[in-house]
Amino acid sequence: MLTKALGRSIDAADQRVVLLAPPTAAIPPTFDNVDVNPARHADLLTQMQRLRGSVYLSDGAVDADELTVDGLHKTSADDRSWHLLMVDDLGRVTACIWYLQHAPHASSIDRMRLKDCPLTGDPIWGDTLELAIKNDIEMAAQAGISYGEAGGWAVAKDNVCISEGLVLALGCFSLARALGDCLCVSTATVRHCSSTILRRLGGGNLRADGRIVPTYYDPRYKCEIELLRFDSRYANPKYAPFVEALKNKLLSAMVVTQLPQQMTAPAAFVAPSPRRIGSARVAAA
Repeated sequence: MLTKALGRSIDAADQRVVLLAPPTAAIPPTFDNVDVNPARHADLLTQMQRLRGSVYLSDGAVDADELTVDGLHKTSADDRSWHLLMVDDLGRVTACIWYLQHAPHASSIDRMRLKDCPLTGDPIWGDTLELAIKNDIEMAAQAGISYGEAGGWAVAKDNVCISEGLVLALGCFSLARALGDCLCVSTATVRHCSSTILRRLGGGNLRADGRIVPTYYDPRYKCEIELLRFDSRYANPKYAPFVEALKNKLLSAMVVTQLPQQMTAPAAFVAPSPRRIGSARVAAA
């Protein structure tokens, strides 16, 4: 039953999913529905931050004074991350997750969002976490793939279902695959089964020197969090076909960007074919 619901969600993904590209990202030419639209990008980003603010406040994960006066939950990495959004028939954002690719020269936890994790300063686990991240960054570099982070899961209260959460998590695998694959670390909450979903898809523990980085309590978000890693090339075989199907859907989904120069072709293409700019599908809420 779950796989059927997931299949239906993926079948409609090119209509329901919108990707927001960060200003620094070069969008591969395999994405064929790109809308260069700064106003729409700003509107959808604001909707996403308002959804996060509403969901996190309702959950008790943040206090009202941690949001802007109009209820937005903003982070310093929002403008550097890809955002995978799910929208309803009116174009309103109903679910979101972010994926942050790090530059090839990223070499330490100090350059990541994860630097603010409570475990980084822990006298027992701080060194283990730092070594685990360092090892994965080196592994990604040796494999010629990116290293990234994922998080910021939020689903509108009237839209919560297991298949929706699975599509968000699958979206991280699929988007990473579409962008050239990655090793990724994710902060996943225990409270809403985000960590369970990510494990089901192929996520696993961070570890170094034979020690597993433990679940921890984050006082900022007032919940238990697991740090999980995944390799976008190796999803759980049960879900690998869904990852591939969703990746293909993402290549046709709307990608909203701010800058025309983001639409780039590989250097080997001396005279690339003109890119198709997608027509507007998402109405401002």
